Amino acid sequence: MFDFAWARFWLTAVVLGAGLLCFAGAVLGNCRFAYVMNRVHAAGIGDAMGLFCVVLAASVNAAGLLEAVKCFLPVAFLWICSPVSSHLIAQIEYYTNRRLYEHMTRL
Repeated sequence: MFDFAWARFWLTAVVLGAGLLCFAGAVLGNCRFAYVMNRVHAAGIGDAMGLFCVVLAASVNAAGLLEAVKCFLPVAFLWICSPVSSHLIAQIEYYTNRRLYEHMTRL
C-alpha cells in the first residue's frame, strides 16, 4: 500500500531544495555580477522564485487547506513589492550613474 506521508515528505524536500537553489543563485548573482542592473535582476528573480518554492513546500506539508492558503500571503506581498522596489533601484541607478545616462540617451 502506498504511504502518502512519505510522498509528501519527499515532495516537500525536493521543492524546498529547489527554493534553496534559487536563493543560492540570487546570492551568487549578487556577488558575481559587476553591473547594478544585473544584480537587481538576479535578486528579484531569485527571491521571488525561491520564496515561491519554499512556501510551496510549506503548503504541501501543511495540515489543512486554510493553512496552505495562508502560506501564500507572503508570496503575494513579495510579488507586488519586489518589482516596485527593483524598478526604483533601477531608476536611481539610471539617473545617478552619468555613464549609463549618457549611454541610454545616445541610443
